[in-house]
Amino acid sequence: MKIYFKSLGMHLKSELEYRVNFILSFLSQILVFFTYYFIIIALFSKFNNIKGFTMYEVLLCFAIIQFGFSSNEVFARGIDHFDKLIIRGDFDRLLLRPKNIILQVLCSDSDFVKSCRLLQAIIVLIIAIIKLNIKWNLMKVITLLLMLLSSCVIFFGIFLVAASYCFYTIQGLEVRNVFTDGGKHMAQYPIGVFSKGFVLFFTFIIPYAFVNYYPLLYFLGKNDSIIYGFSPLIVIVYLIPCIIIFYLGMKRYTSVGS
Repeated sequence: MKIYFKSLGMHLKSELEYRVNFILSFLSQILVFFTYYFIIIALFSKFNNIKGFTMYEVLLCFAIIQFGFSSNEVFARGIDHFDKLIIRGDFDRLLLRPKNIILQVLCSDSDFVKSCRLLQAIIVLIIAIIKLNIKWNLMKVITLLLMLLSSCVIFFGIFLVAASYCFYTIQGLEVRNVFTDGGKHMAQYPIGVFSKGFVLFFTFIIPYAFVNYYPLLYFLGKNDSIIYGFSPLIVIVYLIPCIIIFYLGMKRYTSVGS
């Protein structure tokens, strides 16, 4: 991990070489994030609740999913941009080094401009928790931490699966955005507000429901089952086949001969 943190420092230093560009990009990302936030605020100016979920309950759901997505944009950008490693032939160099491949891919790129989204997600999370007046206990603290962790894990897993098909297609396909950006926009609302087909797909195929729906029900006191509180652990198990898929794809990789 020492190598990883050293690479993060190098990427941050390189981004700060162009400080005006960094600041302008940082500010633009702040504005983009708040458009998502104000859409939810505007929605609840017309409705008191959505299938029993109040504005701050939805904002809590929103903050959790944005936290995970933004964390991956900052710290796992190399996975998201994996197709560039294949196209440039840089993946060959990674294979020659005696270090874990996934760790090397993570070290290959980062995007600290997106750290503003991560900070904003934390701010919205704190505001929502304060407004909801949660009756805290140890289990609810654990559930909240598991939701935040599983949010990071699920997007990392999806990025890994998206990276694995680059071994077959060379270039990344935009269809991945259906499950990353599209999934993020859908999962920032409680999954239960959607139709049954969506709920089933995003529970058993891509388990967003175990990130911020079932555990959210327990956290908000809408369901007393402790199983719901521990349900984000299913997402951590989901990461295992994602890693396996990546390494299976890597076996199909043909060197560019550089």
